[in-house]
Amino acid sequence: MNSLVTKCLFLLVMTLIIKTLLLPNSVSIRVFQNDEFKPGNARMKFLEVPQIVWGLNNQKIAFARACLTARMLNRSLLMPSLSASLFYKEIDRLEPISFDKVFDFERFNSLCDGFVRVSQYSDIGNRSNLLKVQKGSGRRWTVERDLDQLKEFSKQDYDVYETIRIMGKNPFLWHDHWPVSDYAKVFECLVLVDEISKDANEVVSKIREFGSEMKQDRLYRTPYVAIHMRIEKDWMIHCKKLEQRSNVSNICSSKEEIIARVANIRVLKPPTILYLAVANELLEDDTILNGWKEGMHPFDKKRLGLTEFYNNHSYLIQAAIDYEVCLKADVFVGNSYSTFSSLLVLERTQKIIKTGVSHACGNNVRWPSYAYNIEGESGDPPLWMTNLSDSSLHAISYGSNSISC
Repeated sequence: MNSLVTKCLFLLVMTLIIKTLLLPNSVSIRVFQNDEFKPGNARMKFLEVPQIVWGLNNQKIAFARACLTARMLNRSLLMPSLSASLFYKEIDRLEPISFDKVFDFERFNSLCDGFVRVSQYSDIGNRSNLLKVQKGSGRRWTVERDLDQLKEFSKQDYDVYETIRIMGKNPFLWHDHWPVSDYAKVFECLVLVDEISKDANEVVSKIREFGSEMKQDRLYRTPYVAIHMRIEKDWMIHCKKLEQRSNVSNICSSKEEIIARVANIRVLKPPTILYLAVANELLEDDTILNGWKEGMHPFDKKRLGLTEFYNNHSYLIQAAIDYEVCLKADVFVGNSYSTFSSLLVLERTQKIIKTGVSHACGNNVRWPSYAYNIEGESGDPPLWMTNLSDSSLHAISYGSNSISC
């Protein structure tokens, strides 16, 4: 018996030695326990990141990437500042806004419990126990070098530091090391605060109200289609440059192309309400409500009488409201090279999968999405779903003509 126990212990020790020799850089990502993240717990460690900037959905990607970085380092992410304004080059126009003014802090931690966590600065015990880490950038800073840096700082040697503060560029531009499913999990936990959610519901109610006035059959609810019309002047400049660099011709779409392709979506039966999600102040064409197929009734913010309602909010909140309105639509049509459209389709794909449908291409399902920048065989926009098994978020965060269907 003693001999058997000795042999077992010997094999166990040898296995651990071999594992250590063969996998010296392996990264341990533990499943967080509830007690590990109680404020004041000695084991609670934090990650601090730079202020998050750019558009709404780039900020959501940056936030998710920061969460997943913190998870890899076995730490909780300190609540970051978002940016209320649309940031290009003016540093003084960032207008920081706290994360919990946009997304429900408690709901996030409840939904993402055991996966990732966001903490408040008041949870920090010793603010001087800080390690500053410079995040690399430039062509020489490869995906591999970035991953090596994360592996290094995930070692127990760095557990002596209560907080690791990452210095450098916006998390949206960090290298990506996680599958789409990990990002999708974080996005699922992002729930708008009640005030913004209520405003979004008011917009949806307004759209439904116009639809009810047009319905011909009491048993038939007039559907509404949300169209993310990326025809603003800033997008047209960006997409034309992107087409030249990528040698791809189906990134930009004119108003006429969008109207023609939407008209060919076979599942749409008149009367249909069209909500045009567009930044009216950046439009050079004020005729977006003209030219639509008979039976399709287009509405933008101005025609809905909501211009002042939207103008009372910052850019970020306006975009968050529009995002929810598009998410709740019966049908969504967007541009596959737009981050806004791509993240919407990701969430709509998740909603479809939860109904038990794993692959909706060609099926008559709820919440279908279409990519108008790609022309189908019959002149219609093809169905669009997110490939949740993708190993990288690159196609979503930087745009692609790969739409799974």
